[in-house]
Amino acid sequence: MISLFFVTLVHLTIRYSKNKLPLSEYLLAGRRLTLPVFVLTMFSTWYGGILGVGEFGYKYGISSWILQGVPYYFFAILFAFIFAAKARKMEVASISEHILQVYGPYASRTSALFTMILSSPAPYILMIAVLVKLMIGMSLLSALIISTIFSIGYLFRGGFVADRNTDIIFSILMFFGFMMFVVFLFAKYGSLSTLMINVPKSHLTWHGGNEPQFIVMWFLIALWTWVDPSFYQRCYAAKDANVARKGILWSVLFWFLFDCMTMICALYAKAVLLVLPDPMLAYPVLAEMTFPPFFKGLFFVCLLATILSTLNSQFFVSAIAVGRDFFHSLFPNRISEDRSIQISLLLIGVLSIFMALWIPSVIKLWYTIGTIIIPGLLLPMVTSFFPKSQTSPQWMLASMLLGFGVSFVCLCIGWSGGLGIYDAFPLGIEPIFPGLAVSIFVWMMGLLAKKA
Repeated sequence: MISLFFVTLVHLTIRYSKNKLPLSEYLLAGRRLTLPVFVLTMFSTWYGGILGVGEFGYKYGISSWILQGVPYYFFAILFAFIFAAKARKMEVASISEHILQVYGPYASRTSALFTMILSSPAPYILMIAVLVKLMIGMSLLSALIISTIFSIGYLFRGGFVADRNTDIIFSILMFFGFMMFVVFLFAKYGSLSTLMINVPKSHLTWHGGNEPQFIVMWFLIALWTWVDPSFYQRCYAAKDANVARKGILWSVLFWFLFDCMTMICALYAKAVLLVLPDPMLAYPVLAEMTFPPFFKGLFFVCLLATILSTLNSQFFVSAIAVGRDFFHSLFPNRISEDRSIQISLLLIGVLSIFMALWIPSVIKLWYTIGTIIIPGLLLPMVTSFFPKSQTSPQWMLASMLLGFGVSFVCLCIGWSGGLGIYDAFPLGIEPIFPGLAVSIFVWMMGLLAKKA
């Protein structure tokens, strides 16, 4: 079953390598996404961190739904009503091109570098590699390399068209896999309520035993929704503004339904697997104990599809940011846009392997990326839609760089403290807070200078 899945990926790679698509098709599939296709691709793209979801749920219980679900629904719904239609009306293909129209080339290129980090495929390559390592028994490095090759093959020539087509298939596999998982868990272990005696009481509280700062920090990281290139790319590619807005709202409903299933499975994992050295393996290890051979293989294929649905999109938007919006904007006459994106796919693959080896935890990768990038990218994106809130390009560039810089320095100072331990950070404050504060302060100074 798993071999068939990888053979299918090879087939897609060969199929898309035969055709060279026009640039508008390669980047945005011709801006023709209908509502069903928009929903299927948006739903699957935003939910690839399935092993991270299992890790968070195993460690913190239902609070993982509060921290990793509710704030994302909230900000996604606001995005649908505030930004989706406006984004579709802009004739651009990326966040950086969007910022270029408002804040000029320097802010645009800075946002391209930030987007590259924000869209890093490292967490998803790590998850694929962990599954490959678990199934085949190879080293983590070898699994990372193989995962990267399979992930970018069909994107290299197929672009967003390939991303769209595979996401439709992956979204169906995602739902089927976890519906099957819930049924088998109930059949083997009985109702979840009978196993609750094995689950720590903190896992059944909304806060999961975490400190208030930890909770607020993850709520702020959910602002990722407002700066995520995949959200904007699908809005840019939608058939019209109505499809973009309704598509996000329908996607929120599907995320909620899928969250219900993943949360149930995570609680089963905590109840059955009382001690698990690596919580990231909560779903795979529980599946090993639950499924007969055929269905186990089918479920692992569904896990792979869930991760790949986001991995391919992250690879692609990150490559657009580096290749098209940074390097091609600097050297427009030396290389074509599509070729610069293809070269960037390879470069980002190598960088992502190093990141996954450096920080081999999905949650810590999400935490690190969100902490340093959101303070630098949030204000230029939000204000770009509202002319009265816009500063001069110089002030916005300063806001971006200082917001990023302060968060990055604070994170480096407290790096030895680890996730959720605040004493190591300056004044015991999570780095995202001073980063956002400085970014907002500089932006406000820019507004005052504009009025003066």
